[in-house]
Amino acid sequence: MSDSKNNIPQPPNSNRPSGDNNGFNWRVLALFSLALVILGVAFFGPQMNPQAKTLSYSEFRQTLDQDRVILDNPEKPLKVVTSDTALDATISGWVKAPLEKPENPEIKTSDFRVPVNLGLQSEEIRELMGDNIRMEEISDSGEAPLEGDVETLSLAQFRKAKALGEIKEGDLINPLRILMTDGNANAVIVGKRETITNMQEAKDSEGHKIEPMPFNVSVDSTILGSELRELLKDKAQYVRKSDYLSKALFTFLPFLLVILLLFFLFRQQMKSAGRGAMSFGKSKARLLTMDRNKVTFKDVAGIQEAKEELFEIVDFLRDPKKFQKLGGSIPKGVLMVGSPGTGKTLLARAIAGEADVPFFSISGSDFVEMFVGVGASRVRDMFEQGKKNAPCLIFIDEIDAVGRHRGHGMGGGHDEREQTLNQLLVEMDGFDTQEGVIIIAATNRPDVLDPALLRPGRFDRQVSVSLPDVNGREEILRVHVKKIKLAANTDLATIARGTPGFSGAELANLVNEAALLAARKGLSAVTLAEMEEARDKVRWGRERRSLAMSDKEKVGTAWHEAGHAYLNMVLPHTHPLHKVTIIPRGPYLGATMYLPDGDKYSTQKKEALANLIVTMGGRIAEAFHSDDVSNGASGDIRQATSLARNMVCEWGMSDKLGMVEYGEGENPVFLARDMNKSRNYSEETARVIDAEIKKFIDDAYEEATSILTRDRDIVEKIALALLEYETLDASHLRDIIDHGEMRNPPSAPKPPPIPDDLSKKPSSKKVEDERPEDDGPLPGVVGAPA
Repeated sequence: MSDSKNNIPQPPNSNRPSGDNNGFNWRVLALFSLALVILGVAFFGPQMNPQAKTLSYSEFRQTLDQDRVILDNPEKPLKVVTSDTALDATISGWVKAPLEKPENPEIKTSDFRVPVNLGLQSEEIRELMGDNIRMEEISDSGEAPLEGDVETLSLAQFRKAKALGEIKEGDLINPLRILMTDGNANAVIVGKRETITNMQEAKDSEGHKIEPMPFNVSVDSTILGSELRELLKDKAQYVRKSDYLSKALFTFLPFLLVILLLFFLFRQQMKSAGRGAMSFGKSKARLLTMDRNKVTFKDVAGIQEAKEELFEIVDFLRDPKKFQKLGGSIPKGVLMVGSPGTGKTLLARAIAGEADVPFFSISGSDFVEMFVGVGASRVRDMFEQGKKNAPCLIFIDEIDAVGRHRGHGMGGGHDEREQTLNQLLVEMDGFDTQEGVIIIAATNRPDVLDPALLRPGRFDRQVSVSLPDVNGREEILRVHVKKIKLAANTDLATIARGTPGFSGAELANLVNEAALLAARKGLSAVTLAEMEEARDKVRWGRERRSLAMSDKEKVGTAWHEAGHAYLNMVLPHTHPLHKVTIIPRGPYLGATMYLPDGDKYSTQKKEALANLIVTMGGRIAEAFHSDDVSNGASGDIRQATSLARNMVCEWGMSDKLGMVEYGEGENPVFLARDMNKSRNYSEETARVIDAEIKKFIDDAYEEATSILTRDRDIVEKIALALLEYETLDASHLRDIIDHGEMRNPPSAPKPPPIPDDLSKKPSSKKVEDERPEDDGPLPGVVGAPA
């Protein structure tokens, strides 16, 4: 699948330093970065003794207050080192070990007094005693109001005693407090002190005296500089370090870093300049390897005819003589056309997994660029790669991005897209074409493609990938349930019959939603109930039990849905009722759901007329209860108008207008082509069309009014049952219609609790805003007539 020489490992070049494919030496960059880090630490980091103990500033202050810092030893000085370029200062010195408490301590208790000046020493007093200072007023602050001997301390001695923990702050007889006189700044701090008089020097485990140890303290000189000078004064040696090399690096290092960065960037750019400039017009097609996540035709189900047509290509690539001996040639191009989710890309992956030839994959948008000529260059390069690897397959997904109809557009065509399309046309079937390159393309908009692209010789074959039928849906479900744990008694045929109009992607989503639902319930396997609930969620949306509905709106919704459901049950030529609910689900406040007996490919006139009558029932039944109408039937009106217009303009069901098509059908509009298309009927015919559409709807409204008025009591019972049980099946409605009551009422399980973050209910104004979309069109209508 690839060139053999590309798979042969090349021996490393011993003369080339280790690095990536571009020759970039990452080891040199790592060493250079490490050198910068070392230089930064050496010149800009604090000058500290690596063997010293690191203290914080608060620990250093406490140690200094305890008189443990050595201040009077020239051999062990206290130093403050600052630098011209650094903002941090380093305090280094020696600290003595704290004294140890003996086994039998001798405690001396005494009262003390500390004369202070509140005006000059207020900050220091607040620092020592905290914010909760107890203050008392006395007549004369010079007298100590204590009995017995009182020890007089200085503020420095009081600080040391406080740091050693000798001050008793919670004493009941003599608590720590400040005595002051009114109008005098002089005051006295009084309290009780407990001192251990027989403290011993600290010793290690062997009984030796613990020697002083060095310490380092890093402080911010911009914040604590003045406080540090006031604290140490003449107790420390101040050393100012001037390092010219550090200054030079600090000045020129940013410029050096910028220069080095630009050097490496330009070096890489110059190395990749030739390759980058030439790769701008190279194809973005990827050569796929199927070593992992290999998909084969066994993994594709529900589209048997498309598989057979595409398998011919794989069979031809494996054994071309089988076709050539009869003069046949394989198609040069295959166009897969189908609705979104039908499996076009999955088919392409299956071809890649089955074919033993190179397989290139690219998207149509990869060709189109803002520069004219780039797309054409990429097309040429893509086919050159294909010819080198011929025979090969090239898959172009969403080809309508590059293959749109030429000559149409608002204000002219897109020159780049047209040039790309022209080059694609020439490469597929021009003078210089070669056999062996097969193009497989996929799109869901074949109506917008250029006719030259679709002609034989380019895309010789169009493969229609349609929605699966009931057997195909069952096969698709069996493929996807292999990934989940399914209960043994789960009948996939039942789910397949109940999912008409589902695509393969929707069926995969259904299986995944069923697995998630079973996991939320804590089940060990996925059952039929979870599969059916997942089907309802995928088709009609999730139940919104948290939606705040007033009682009036809930009653109106029940009558509305009762009218739909009753008419659906009693009228012939309608699809079987699935269930009716007034629980908000998806965009609906309530819904009457019905499912066809099987796949529907056509619509009869009687069936269309019956659907019109059922659609009218909601508005009529709602008016029975409130004697008024609401905007809840806006969706019904929209659906009925669309159905009646199809009957008149496309299906030839009008006796007046006959078998004539008025309009261009329901094909998607290509704005560039269909913008200026004129109407193909006269104004008189338009008036007749409008009259016929209104007649169909008016007749259906009169018929629905007649039936519901005659059986109003039954409709009322259905509405009351909906208000009580919220959801009813067809069997429950049949009991009410035939027997006047439900013999087997529903016993639906209690819904799961709503998470706390989702329990906020919207206001009634929100419900009113959503009401125009909530009840229509009827969600049971699926597919479109062939």
